[in-house]
Amino acid sequence: MFRTTLAAILLALLPQAPATSIPASVDAYVEQYRAATGLPGVEVAITKGDRIVHVAGYGRTATGAPVTADTPMAMASVSKSFTALAVMQLAEQGKVALDQPVRRHLPEFTMADPRAARITVRQLLNQTSGMADSAFPEKSLPQPDTLQGAVARLRTARLATEPGTAFSYHNTNYQVAARLVEVVSGRPFAAYLGTYVFGPLGMRHSTTIDTDRDLPASARGHLYILGRAVALPEPPGFGNGSGGVVSTAGDMARWLIAQNTGILSPRSVEEMRTPSPRSEDYALGWMVGRTERGTPVLEHGGDLFTSTAHELLIPGSGYGVAVMANTGMAFSDAHTLMKGLVALIEGGTPEPPPGNPTFLTDLVFALLTPVTAGLAVLGAVRARRWAARLTRRRLWRLAPYLVPVGLCATLAPIHRVLAHGRDAMWIQLAYLYPTFMVWLVTAAVAGLAVVAARLWGAARLRQH
Repeated sequence: MFRTTLAAILLALLPQAPATSIPASVDAYVEQYRAATGLPGVEVAITKGDRIVHVAGYGRTATGAPVTADTPMAMASVSKSFTALAVMQLAEQGKVALDQPVRRHLPEFTMADPRAARITVRQLLNQTSGMADSAFPEKSLPQPDTLQGAVARLRTARLATEPGTAFSYHNTNYQVAARLVEVVSGRPFAAYLGTYVFGPLGMRHSTTIDTDRDLPASARGHLYILGRAVALPEPPGFGNGSGGVVSTAGDMARWLIAQNTGILSPRSVEEMRTPSPRSEDYALGWMVGRTERGTPVLEHGGDLFTSTAHELLIPGSGYGVAVMANTGMAFSDAHTLMKGLVALIEGGTPEPPPGNPTFLTDLVFALLTPVTAGLAVLGAVRARRWAARLTRRRLWRLAPYLVPVGLCATLAPIHRVLAHGRDAMWIQLAYLYPTFMVWLVTAAVAGLAVVAARLWGAARLRQH
């Protein structure tokens, strides 16, 4: 509470920032945010037109190393703008036609649904292909190791809607698009980006990876538990094409500048920034939005379970901003920081840092866990006494003890309903709700222990 109050006072004292004072204002804001929230590490890049205004790293990585402007961090779904660019480059060369079926360029793309033959390249990029988590649970199924494997596992999948009729944010769209780049260019996707995107732009520290196992140590992140950042490995998952880019503040500054200096033809840039009529705001790897003051922007966020990222362009003023934070999607630090940085750029004052919003919830479940375990021990110790009174009881009274077991077994589909169809595997839910999941598993084991002890006690008495 003291840290949050102090940060709010300091933020109120920040001057409104013209371009020349942005670096100092950004440094002050980021450090105050870190003090209030406990955010371990973050990188920031700010550009204007063709020049770098500010790049910096703050805090530490999960290994304890200092975060600098050249520390590789995960870009998560910000990667989609890179994949879309790669496809558009091939389209400009006449090697890919955006409005032709994907199968024309990628014959291996087959699904159990015959409508998939009509999916176009553009529909992959604007997420209107008809593929969706509700029809193809991409996260909870066995994960592929390569882009070829990501496409191959679609052979038994069906579509949720007719191609081109509805928007559904689905990572597999961009995995198929990245595989298309591989097949059409004849190069692995990482090699293609290295040769035709990262290399020409001078992004020397950037690459794209396949799975969580490929994350460099500097790109691993944290969860907040009881108000403290705890370093944990990213849970299993495949992300190349949809979320595999690893980059730095220095490299992202070059990427942002390239958006203003002719990275594609004006016509292709316009196509990339034009939303689908089915989504209203999702274009080709970019989203169209507005700042708090109503300024039009282009942006894309990214979330892993242990890190987040965000990129944003303000076409009217030429500013670009990128933020990478090493805490997970449950906390949205990169997205919150982005809002504050945009406020500074627009001459305003960021809102005070939110503190840690999960602390009280974590505390409740942290206290419930030992209480639940203690009650289970007591129930097991009294199992013989319970069995002795079995004539006055019925076995169905044991059923409530099995409710946590049932909840553990059905948690993933319940979450899918509550999250409007978005898929997650069980271990990923543990990253979203760590203290709740610890308590739930404890309650499930405790319930099973009490039921087993009481049934055993009843059986022993019956033998006597």
